[in-house]
This record gives sequence, C-alpha cells and structure tokens, in this order.
Amino acid sequence: MTKDPIFTAEQVFERTSKYLNKEHVQLVQEAYAFAKKAHEDQYRKSGEPYIIHPVQVAGILADLEMDPATVAAGFLHDVVEDTSVTLEEIENHFHAEVAMLVDGVTKLGKIKYKSQEEQQAENHRKMFVAMAQDIRVILIKLADRLHNMRTLKHLPLEKQRRISNETLEIFAPLAHRLGISKIKWELEDTALRYLNPQQYYRIVNLMKRKRAEREQYLEDVIGEVGERLEEVSIQAELYGRPKHIYSIYRKMVLQHKQFNEIYDLLAVRIIVNSIKDCYAVLGIIHTCWKPMPGRFKDYIAMPKPNMYQSLHTTVIGPKGEPLEVQIRTFDMHRIAEYGVAAHWAYKEGKAIVNKTSFDKKLSWFREILEFQNEAANAEEFMESLKIDLFSDMVFVFTPKGDVIELPAGSVPIDFAYRIHSEIGNKTIGAKVNGKMVTLDYQLQTGDIIDILTSKHSYGPSQDWLKLAQTSQAKNKIRQFFKRQRKEENIEKGRELVEREIRNLDFELKEILTAENIKKVSDKFNFSNEDDMFAAVGYNGIAAIQVANRLTEKERRERDKEEAVKETLKELNSRPRLRRRDAGVTVEGVDNLLIRLSRCCTPVPGDEIVGFITKGRGVSVHRSDCPNISQEQEIRNRLIPVAWETDTCEQKEYNVEIEIYGYDRHGLLNEVLQVVNGTNTTITAVSGRSDRNKRATINLAISIHNINHLQKVVERIKQIPDIYAVKRIMN
Repeated sequence: MTKDPIFTAEQVFERTSKYLNKEHVQLVQEAYAFAKKAHEDQYRKSGEPYIIHPVQVAGILADLEMDPATVAAGFLHDVVEDTSVTLEEIENHFHAEVAMLVDGVTKLGKIKYKSQEEQQAENHRKMFVAMAQDIRVILIKLADRLHNMRTLKHLPLEKQRRISNETLEIFAPLAHRLGISKIKWELEDTALRYLNPQQYYRIVNLMKRKRAEREQYLEDVIGEVGERLEEVSIQAELYGRPKHIYSIYRKMVLQHKQFNEIYDLLAVRIIVNSIKDCYAVLGIIHTCWKPMPGRFKDYIAMPKPNMYQSLHTTVIGPKGEPLEVQIRTFDMHRIAEYGVAAHWAYKEGKAIVNKTSFDKKLSWFREILEFQNEAANAEEFMESLKIDLFSDMVFVFTPKGDVIELPAGSVPIDFAYRIHSEIGNKTIGAKVNGKMVTLDYQLQTGDIIDILTSKHSYGPSQDWLKLAQTSQAKNKIRQFFKRQRKEENIEKGRELVEREIRNLDFELKEILTAENIKKVSDKFNFSNEDDMFAAVGYNGIAAIQVANRLTEKERRERDKEEAVKETLKELNSRPRLRRRDAGVTVEGVDNLLIRLSRCCTPVPGDEIVGFITKGRGVSVHRSDCPNISQEQEIRNRLIPVAWETDTCEQKEYNVEIEIYGYDRHGLLNEVLQVVNGTNTTITAVSGRSDRNKRATINLAISIHNINHLQKVVERIKQIPDIYAVKRIMN
C-alpha cells in the first residue's frame, strides 16, 4: 500500500502554476489565505488544524488540473458551513462562479431531519441537483470525500463503517460514471479496508507473496513486446497495470473464485501515439500469444458511457498463464484516469474544453433534474437514481445502429421513452433482432430494438408503470396521465386531503391557508398547489402524507399540550414526593422529585430541559443531549426547567472531560497540577496512549458552573503538547 500524499499549500500553488496563468494562481492563493483565516482555531478529529483538510481537497483538484474557480472552491468548500463566513462575503471577495460552487457543496448539511436516513437522502438529492447544473460541484465533493476516506481512522468504528458504505453506494459509482478511475479505485479500496478488513489484508498479503514472481513475469513480457514494437517502428510506453484490491475482492465474491483463479492479476498496459497504432499493436499481441475466446473488448470503436476508450484482450502468455493487455493512446489514457475532469484542462489560464461535445456526453446527467421534480421525497429520488445511474448497464442498438445505454433489466418501454416521449406514448409493440417480443421482455446487450408505434394509440396503460424499469420512462408515463386528467385529479385530490384533515379532527379553514399549502407543496417539490392535489388524485402521493404535513405543527402542539397536562396532573396528585436538592426548579410545580441526568451531566450555565420520567419525577438534561431525541413520544414529555441562581452557585456538580495530547514524560502530572491550581476537586482520573504516541486523559472533576469549567479547560489547553479538550457524555 502506498502512503497517502499530503499536500502543502505551496505545493498546490506550484502544481497550479504549471497549467494556470499568474492571475489565476493569485486567485487560488487568495482563496487559501481566506480559508486559513476563516478556519483559524478549528481542529479536525485527528487533532490537526482544520485548514489541512481544505488544502488536501484543493491539492486533489489541482492534480486533476481543474480550473481556477474549482481549485479556489476546494480551499473554500467548508467556510460557509463551518464558520461565520457567508456566501455573500465569498461572492464579494472572489466572484459569483466561486460562490456558486461553494454553495453547491454547502447546501448539503444545513437542514435537520427526522432520521439520519432521511437527512442522508435529502443531502444527496441536493448534491445531485447542484451537480446537474454544474458538474464541478461533484468533483469538489469527490475530492472532499477522498481526503475524508484517507483520514477515516480518526473516527469511531460505527462512523467508519457508515461512511465507507455510503462511499461504495454513492461516491465510487459516481466517480466511475464520470470516468475518474484515479479517484474511484482509491475510494473503493479504502472503503473495503474499513468494511471488511480481514478480506482486505488477506488479499494484500496474497499479492505480496507473489509480487517478485509477477514482476519478473511482466518484465519478460514487456521486454518481448517491446522488441516486436521496435521492429515495426511503433513508439510506445509499456508497464504492468496495477491491480486494485476491491476489484479482486468483487471477482472472488461474485464469481466464487479463489485468488489464483483471477485472470487479470497479470496485466500489461501499452500506450501509443495513434488509434492506428492501437490496432497494429493488437495484431502483434495476437501473433505472439493465442487470444482467449470471448475476452476481447473494443472500447475504442464503442466507448463506455463515461468516455473510457481502450482495447482489452486476454491471451495465454508465457508459461501458459492468462495475461490481460490494455492498449490505448495517450489521450485515451488521460481520459481513463481523469474522466470528465480531463475536459476541464486549462493551459495558460484558458479552458480547452469543447462545450458542445462535453454537454452531449453528459446528457444522462441532465435527467437528474427530471428525477427530482417527479420524486415524492428524497428517498424515492435516491432509489430512482441508484437504478438509473449506478446499476449494471446493457447496450442496445436502434435499427440505424445508434447505441443506447439502459440499466440492466430494462424493457422495450424504457427504450422507447429513451428515444422520445412521443414514441413511448404511441408504442403498441416491439421487435428485437427482427422478432416480435412482449413489452416485458428484458433487453440484452447487443439487441437491435425496433419500436412499433401507431398514431391511433390511446397512450400508455397503468400497467406500464409496473413494467418500466427506468425513472425516465416512469416519469413520462405519469406525466401523460397527469395531462390527460389534470382537472379531475385536482378536484379528487383536494377532496381526499380534506377528508383526511377532518379525520385528524382539525378545521379545514384553520389548516388550508394559502401560506400552509404553499409551504407543503414546496416541501414535496411541486411547483404549485394544483400539481400537489393532482398528484394525490392520480395516486402519485398519498392523501394522508399531504394531510400529515399540513397539520404537522398543530398536531405537535396539541400532542405536547395534552401529554404534559396529563403527566403533570398525575405527578401533582401523588402524595409526599421528595424534592431532590439539584438547584433546579420546574415552573408551576411544587413537591416534585428532580434529579440531574448522568448521561450528559448538566451544570449551571448549560441550557437545560426537563424530561418527565415514569415514576421517578423529572430528569434534567442538557438541551443538546443525544438522549433527548426528536421523536414525538419524547418531545411530548419535555417541560421547561431553570437553574436556581441563588443556591446553585454554592453547590458542586460532577463533569467528565477528555484531553488529547502528545504522549511525553510528565504530561499527566502536569495536567493534574494545572487542574489543582484552579481550586478544582478531581474525583477520578484515567489515561491511555496508542502506538502513535497519542495520549488520552479522562478526568472527572467537581465544578460550580459552566464558567468554572471553561476556566479549567482554558488552563489545560495552555499546557504544551495538548491538542484538544472536550466535555464528554456517558
């Protein structure tokens, strides 16, 4: 395994100066200076200054030779989300293009949701919509994710697995669809290391054992091929192709193969000057060694959708072992490594992108906007996206020979709507390879599809929604039904929603205000209220979903009032409840047992809230305690509480803090002396260090209030070799 590269800001400037002009390099330098100031005094989980992360993101983008606005946005991508800097400040200091890119990445983490799954889906939806408007948004996000994966070891095990799983599900497939293999392979290998470390290190060790033998074998092959190419005066670069761990793992799992049965462990890549030379080299390779049947692929004549081009062949090489050979030009190699990023190449400050060609190759990306307009919620949007963008693909032909790419499992209906929505609406049948097939026939790679249409067709049937596999086809079918019966559906949908609101026991005039309806239709991504009610009418969205959103605020308030009223009534009716002397009062209630929660150990000065327990009075928590979740049942049992300022200042409260630093001789003793010097009682102490000389010290102390705690923390942070101090919850 190679060590992850670590960039300095100067190295990023030096890298950009090789392909940008002075004015653009200055923009990149100003972005760094701005970000450094904004992130001052911020640290990552690793204990490193936060600015290191934006520098690495900008370095990855500079390695891809991205334009100046993108590299600048790499430095600035976290300032709006994690500091007090506003988007307007970035636009004023730089320009609208940089601000737009930063905004595209920033939008992902600003809203709170009922569940982590909903938040994750909504974040991804926002990212894809921003990305559909400017592809550079996802390139910044990929660079951000790549560096986060490189530093994943500093996070808890559960987060490592969650982030790695998300990387394999979303970001690695995205890098693949954009053709950026340089990033894709590293994301996949790193994710596997955290999701299945046993298999990861097993494959690493197996590769190490045979490395010397493989290297000698490849050296012999390269020498022989090189001699043959010299004879026919073909200039070429030849080297062994590195095999990535995740691809080996997938082949072993999916094809049920052992490590020594993987054919392309041994591979040679040959890079030449022209397409003519590619095919000449292929002929030489097949003359030297016998090709294996079914193992030749011509991605030059038929490029992959992510713009990848190359010739692939597997031959029986020396010693009778299978040998994979890849042949491509230098331009093809650059696109294979950098994908869509290769089209943003800058020379002396000028873009050399062919915008028309570029937009055409990414036309599949524009469909994202259609997905998000039609999806009822973020989860449905992500499911549609995974089917259409991240599933395995089949490649079929029109009768004229044009190649159409569709997700595996697609049927003729999907093909028809991919050609044009009117062809889809007028479809009455399909021929595949000259033979009539049913509309549920699953298309196979290489099929020639001829759609039969009729101008007298009445349009799609409802059953087509079950047959179609692609989101595009389903959306077009739904649009057809919406247009046909819109007025009828609006009236029907409104009636259904009104009925559900009455069932929830609310007055219609109280709920169906213009402001409330607009807010809910916006939440469901409808352009107006008629579209929302029409969607209810044609079963695009359930009436109860709309009614629940319309009454959400009123139901929450009603439930909370009733729950608190009922519980307080029960508590006040209980005789002789003993009040715990915790320095906290509950407004309007006397003779009530009150205790400070041990999970978050609140102290005077913390924002607090009371939680009505069953049979044990009121438990007092910090407002940010993770145990006080947003679930309705818990929210209904929360009541206002306050510190007794007259008495609590004389009391002592237990708090636990965790201290991180460099493990040197005398560090613990120095920490204890500093804490004692603040007249603070230490009730417990423990410590540990790891093999990287990182020390962790846990202290339990007794303090009077939050200001007292802050004073102790500030004194500890002044000790040399202390990285960070944090208050912990049990």
